[in-house]
Amino acid sequence: MGSKGEYVPLFETSRGKGRAIYKAFVASVFVGIVSILTYRATNIPAWEEDGFVGWIFCFAAELWFGFYWLLSQSLRWNPTYRRTFKNRLSQRFQDDELPGVDVFVCTADPNMEPPAMVVNTVLSVMAYDYPPEKLSVYVSDDAGSELTFYVLLEASRFAKHWIPFCKQFMVEPRSPAAYFLSSSSSRDSVPAECFNSVKKLYEDMENRITITAKLGRIPENIRSEHKGYLQWNKFSSKYDHHTILQTLIDGRDSNIKDIRGCSLPTLLYLAREKRPKHPHNFKAGAMNALIRVSSKISNGQVILNVDCDMFSNHSCSVRDALCFFLDEEKGNEIAFVQFPQGYENVTKNELYGSSLRVIYELEFHGLDGYGGPFYVGTGCFHRRDSLCGRKFNKDSRIEWKMENDGNIKETASKLEERLQGLASCGYEENTQWGKQMGLKYGCLVEDVITGLSIQCQGWKSVYYNPTRKGFLGVVPTSLSDTLLQHKRWSEGDLQILLSKYSPLRHGVGRISLGLQLGYCTYGLWALNCFGTLYYSIIPSLYLLSGVSLFPQVSSPWLLPFAYVIICVNMYSLVEFLWCQGTILGWWNEQRMWLYKRTTSYLYAFIDVILGLLGLSTTSFLVTNKVFDPDVSQRYEQEVMEFGTSLPMFTILATLALLNLFSLILVVNKVLLTKDGLMLCKTMVLQILLCSLLVVMNLPLYQALFLRKDKGNIPSSITTKSTFLAFFICSCFVFLY
Repeated sequence: MGSKGEYVPLFETSRGKGRAIYKAFVASVFVGIVSILTYRATNIPAWEEDGFVGWIFCFAAELWFGFYWLLSQSLRWNPTYRRTFKNRLSQRFQDDELPGVDVFVCTADPNMEPPAMVVNTVLSVMAYDYPPEKLSVYVSDDAGSELTFYVLLEASRFAKHWIPFCKQFMVEPRSPAAYFLSSSSSRDSVPAECFNSVKKLYEDMENRITITAKLGRIPENIRSEHKGYLQWNKFSSKYDHHTILQTLIDGRDSNIKDIRGCSLPTLLYLAREKRPKHPHNFKAGAMNALIRVSSKISNGQVILNVDCDMFSNHSCSVRDALCFFLDEEKGNEIAFVQFPQGYENVTKNELYGSSLRVIYELEFHGLDGYGGPFYVGTGCFHRRDSLCGRKFNKDSRIEWKMENDGNIKETASKLEERLQGLASCGYEENTQWGKQMGLKYGCLVEDVITGLSIQCQGWKSVYYNPTRKGFLGVVPTSLSDTLLQHKRWSEGDLQILLSKYSPLRHGVGRISLGLQLGYCTYGLWALNCFGTLYYSIIPSLYLLSGVSLFPQVSSPWLLPFAYVIICVNMYSLVEFLWCQGTILGWWNEQRMWLYKRTTSYLYAFIDVILGLLGLSTTSFLVTNKVFDPDVSQRYEQEVMEFGTSLPMFTILATLALLNLFSLILVVNKVLLTKDGLMLCKTMVLQILLCSLLVVMNLPLYQALFLRKDKGNIPSSITTKSTFLAFFICSCFVFLY
């Protein structure tokens, strides 16, 4: 409260401007879409004519595209923007009155997630501008790797130098690797001697980690330095090992200090038990084990979870999140605060469109206006009790005091021994974990379905997108990794839409209509594959037989097609530029939407259907974060990386060549036959569509025929796709 007892908010909310103009624009496009559909419905060819089947499917594709575009506009209808007042938080709460914060860092495979990356993420969250006795960091190692334990032990030693250095000189960012590579203004206030001393300590640690990682095992002289290494034996493996819980820094111990005599945050390592015959439920299972173990040690009322590649980019992010949770009037209804995912390795023109710029800078603000964004699995602050299944009750208040006083006198060794059972593979049997408690199981995007379930229990969420990004990670640097990542996301979103937690069924009456539509927008990603595949194939093939599927130049029906195409794409470009993108970046994103819709979404849809039929099981693929130097160099030069015989590449190459062959043949007809001009007039939209697809695929043609580096398309795919494209074109010409 203020000095006179009046309510003083810790955050403010504002609405987006220009909504009236935007709604008028959407209405005009809607009229254009209706006009296109009217044209299709009133000009259907006779069933015996060559274009009848193609016309009907064009009608279906355009009906879907129109519906989906209008659905996606719901994300822009009511954008909300947030601003926090950390100074008011500091005035109202003393450090000893702040809630405890438990940070969960999840890693799954040291071969795909570099150990040095894990170290930097852990050090960045340990160095938060927050009372160290209120901060605990838990690292879940789902691979049960000695190497990961080793690098955390190294991090615990370096933290005694790094944390006081950060706090003394107000360092930003607090990931050592990012800080030493940056030209941050905070470096100007650091004496050269101090800077060089800490940098050398970091480089020495990094070198030791690199040498040990290349060796592939922990040397005996290092193993003797800590009792934790005794937990591993020659029979331990990634999928078969007992629970390993080790305290690397016990923040409860008053004798453990940094080099300046200040307390340190608690740091714990957990590898939950895994056995071949027990389902481990991927990241959701790891998070639930962390929730149980942490509840008996620090029991922080706020939980932050980050992926191992997503380091903290702003030391005040915890205090920003608390401005929402601790607000006297509105904080009681907030279950989680989601920060956007930012990325440090995105190229200027975003070759693979991996930053999802428009989604995080625009669409999630729209979701916030409907009661909250999705939980995206990283960079999210949770209220512990809502994550554990508590339903919202407007009449109850949350007690923010920590509840771990009973464990203060218990030694770390005794705690480790007593709590191992909480992370055993059999602990969750016949319990509500994974159902009513913790993260939900059975979905590839367990984070999204968990957030939906929490919102359906009456809680709200908040999207906070500060000027300085709270978290930064890395995006895939190859096309294959990008497509596989989106295959997992779109498959998981469709699983949610078809599950018992579907926003169309479970969400009715529990969340707002706008939020339901928002979930559906992403849940229907995969279904976009059909219309896109049709438009990528059939209009170009009909060019070969001279059958027109669109109005000719002289027809007034050309106007609605031209209006919708131009307006939708120009608006998309303006959105992208408004979100600080570039024109070439927008073009690259359009290409990637084409590639994702014709491969990732198609595979996702097939896998979901096979899963519903009981013919396949859910598998979770960890996104590769180990980057080959040659691949990274080509990525920085914005040269598209293929390099593998991924089946998706066969589809992309076949479609690209099919359109190239069609365009070559139709251009030949235009130039060499007397009816060439008439052909242009009657089939102008088909020719433009085919030409556009060819231009979008220029990087793919280069990889097929011109490039000699290792990132080109393998010759086996080139041969196969060339034969398929030629065969399809030949069959179509023969049949029609």
